[in-house]
Amino acid sequence: MFDSLNFLRELSLLGVSARVLLALICGGMIGIERAEKRRPAGFRTHILICLGAAITSMTSEYLFLTMHYYLDVARMGAGVVSGIGFIGAGTIMVTRRQRVKGLTTAAGLWVVAIVGLCCGFGFFEGAIYATVLVLIAEVFFSKLEYRLLRDTKEVTVYAEYGKPSSLEDIVSKCHMLGVKIVDLEITKKRDESGHSCAVLALLSRQGAGKEEIIQELSGVEGVFSVVET
Repeated sequence: MFDSLNFLRELSLLGVSARVLLALICGGMIGIERAEKRRPAGFRTHILICLGAAITSMTSEYLFLTMHYYLDVARMGAGVVSGIGFIGAGTIMVTRRQRVKGLTTAAGLWVVAIVGLCCGFGFFEGAIYATVLVLIAEVFFSKLEYRLLRDTKEVTVYAEYGKPSSLEDIVSKCHMLGVKIVDLEITKKRDESGHSCAVLALLSRQGAGKEEIIQELSGVEGVFSVVET
């Protein structure tokens, strides 16, 4: 599309410098948004990943065009895309309330690696457009998501009960309160009581609040205790 920039797609000193500089800018623009939100992978991490991916793709292109090593040019790039998963996994964590955090950062690292590959191969249009769309998704769509879900209430409760029918009554009570059960985990206490336990991840949209949910579930017959975790 940018035909006037075709001279930068060559493996010359100017072309290599332009690709590396574009990778630095794209990675930095995506990373600075993560840094402002105090995420574990921030400004420098995104820059390094984008630069590394760009250099990898340029090295692959150099080996094929200049050194005449007849190899699969896309192989090294494929290694970057799959290998970035190890770094992305380090940003994902599960909180005490069994909530998963860091998925957006991990996905951003994966995308920024692909942006770096685009820069390294001279696909400037793809790199620029992808960077703009990522920023739109992270900045503007996050505000839209907050506005749409600001009335949503999430609560995770631990319930201890004595008979299986009590769990059915808990589920029925949740439906009556307009509460959706997102996740349910059932265990058995390791003591002489033999009571069963359930951890319920509940989602209430314009329905009952936390205090009302806990109070109503505590009143179910056969339920001994209900606490928020």
